[in-house]
Amino acid sequence: MSVVALASETPSLIDRAQRVAAIAARHADEVDREGRFPYEAVAAMKTEALLGIQVPPSHGGEGASLLDIANICATLGQACAASAMVFAMHHIKASSLVEHGEESAWHSGFMRDTVKHQYLLASATTEGGIGGNLRNSICAIEIDGPICRLTKDATVISYATEADAILITSRANKDAAPGDQVMTAFLRHQYTLEKTNDWDTLGMRGTCSEGFLFKGEAPAEQIFPKPFAEIAAQSMLATSHLLWSGVWYGIAADAVARAQSFVRAAARKAQGQVPPGASHLAEAVNLLQLVKSNLLTGLKTYEDARANPDKLSSMAFAIAMNNVKIASSETILEIIHRALMVCGILGYKNGTPYSLGRHLRDAHSARLMISNDRILGNTATMLLVQKPDLSLLG
Repeated sequence: MSVVALASETPSLIDRAQRVAAIAARHADEVDREGRFPYEAVAAMKTEALLGIQVPPSHGGEGASLLDIANICATLGQACAASAMVFAMHHIKASSLVEHGEESAWHSGFMRDTVKHQYLLASATTEGGIGGNLRNSICAIEIDGPICRLTKDATVISYATEADAILITSRANKDAAPGDQVMTAFLRHQYTLEKTNDWDTLGMRGTCSEGFLFKGEAPAEQIFPKPFAEIAAQSMLATSHLLWSGVWYGIAADAVARAQSFVRAAARKAQGQVPPGASHLAEAVNLLQLVKSNLLTGLKTYEDARANPDKLSSMAFAIAMNNVKIASSETILEIIHRALMVCGILGYKNGTPYSLGRHLRDAHSARLMISNDRILGNTATMLLVQKPDLSLLG
């Protein structure tokens, strides 16, 4: 049975996501311990036809909303943060394809192929020498008649060796300014990868975000027709902050669930007496609700702005999306710390039903995935000219 046929017979996206999550959870500790790609979970995503859900029905997809996708990120995040982050990063690139590929016959066909073959998309926006600023490039695409070529020192390409295609940024040509960028889709057979650094990290170990020297050659029609500045402002900024926040919410939600299970088990043993750390559970639930409200508000803000390219490119929208990322990434660490205070030594130890070490290590990546300092600096610069939205209803 094809994955497309399977998708048409399944009752809902969340049912399919929960089946993937069950598989991801079984392998999460092993993925983390070995620092390996979550093969089983990603294979399940393909079986459940979840990699093409964002593509519109006119191109064979399901037209899933960003809310649907964020909900799946949260579901997977409660099982295995690395699996959830792979899913999120794939759909961040898929959003660029969906929102900015309609005008190109090649990219429209690529959308259809992504659904049909359940392609896993990876991103290569970072580069040695640019200091983490994805809106600048040193490398430049070379266009030679119908062919384009690119060599890039990509300091991070998550799950590069497992991806079916890489969407990569560069200067538009050798004479272009660093900020005059394009994005090009290269299929697996159109590039080579030479690993330049390893990925041995505190958390998010299963994303396998290694560095590579990328060398690609493909038809020039695979360059996106819109400048990367538009793609970044109108789709990539919002989807990154919102889908990452969905993953982070899932990590924190599972930590809260473990803390609640601990309190219930302790209360049963003590004939109904609430354990000393139970108040931390109430505080964690309160903070989790704040993260949820923040994320849902951000998703609504994005959906309201989608029909207006000027609004999507506005400073006010960028500030709103930056604020979602900052609030989510900062708050989940406090939630997990509260859960750890509830579970005590059983949360601190590995291998117990209440272990929270993996959650805490994975959550520390949230502040670093596009540094919060960089984001706050950008927001501060925009606030020199942009008045913040201080109304209750917006």
